[in-house]
Amino acid sequence: MKNKQARINGILSGFNRKEFQHDLINWFKQEQRTLPWRDNQDPYRVWVSEIMLQQTKVDTVIPYFQRFIEKFPTPERLAEADEQEVLKAWEGLGYYSRARNLQNAIREVVSDYGGKVPDEADELGSLKGVGPYTKGAILSIAYDKPEPAVDGNVMRVMSRILYLEDDIAKQGTKKLFESLIREVISTEDPSSFNQGLMELGALVCTPKSPSCMLCPVQDHCRAFHEGVEQELPIKTKTKKQKRVPYAAMIVINDQGEVLIQQRPADGLLANLWEFPMVPLADIDRSHLVHWFYGEYGINIKPGGSLDKIKHVFSHLIWELEVIPGAIEAGELDHPRARFVSLEELESYPFPVSHQKIAKHVH
Repeated sequence: MKNKQARINGILSGFNRKEFQHDLINWFKQEQRTLPWRDNQDPYRVWVSEIMLQQTKVDTVIPYFQRFIEKFPTPERLAEADEQEVLKAWEGLGYYSRARNLQNAIREVVSDYGGKVPDEADELGSLKGVGPYTKGAILSIAYDKPEPAVDGNVMRVMSRILYLEDDIAKQGTKKLFESLIREVISTEDPSSFNQGLMELGALVCTPKSPSCMLCPVQDHCRAFHEGVEQELPIKTKTKKQKRVPYAAMIVINDQGEVLIQQRPADGLLANLWEFPMVPLADIDRSHLVHWFYGEYGINIKPGGSLDKIKHVFSHLIWELEVIPGAIEAGELDHPRARFVSLEELESYPFPVSHQKIAKHVH
């Protein structure tokens, strides 16, 4: 612990914290973007926005946030909603576990805290899906508490400001940055300080070609003065994504209803809906008929390929070949599958890849 504090003291030696705070906060107050979650600092709205903004661009989030808040304007409304309704509102935003964790945590807020988002770090951090970053964002932005909110943007900015060559892909480095932010955060206006760091990373101190000539804290940036700002932060490359080819089936019955199924309650895209699909590593394409009968109890006649769809996740890539299938005989026998009309299809939450398949159905 002493060694850690000694290193933090060493890093911050000669760093003018008060002037850095002043320059950053003044710039933020003058240049901040007009965003719907900044209309007020209600902790529920801050929470929803921060969860949506994880690994998602601001421009993408804005319409989702507005629709979500309109549909679920209070913690109570979100807590009582059906999960499928919440997933439908999240449809297309990706990383659906965020929506499920948010709803579960909000249910806990309603049941245990009377619908008031906790303003104590321990209580807030114990809620499902509330990690150190989300906790810090809510406490600093909504409750004006000097808590660090460290994400990739903040680590990039501070790596350059303080000229740190620690690998930001390592968990220990994030802990280091949290400790550093605790030392330099404004206690008078932690909300503007944390939002200022985030805004700086989004608008000026970008991953490539940072706009150093426009930077409000250029005087404090050690990497800029050494001419190495483009070399920071240091980040080890992630493993190459695994490619998985699938056959995805569009099967429509005599009533014009299409076959869909719900994904398992755990794992990737849990509880969302999809068209029947099977990894082509598991079966040969010529054996689709036998697989389909064994899985669904229906004999089909596959048609030619309609489309090839690629969908990229953080850790793998789906390569979907879309194949229509005409029903020849049999009755549906599958616990999570059902035939639905084209009108009903619109009410089910699908991942983006299967929304693309749905266009062929229509």
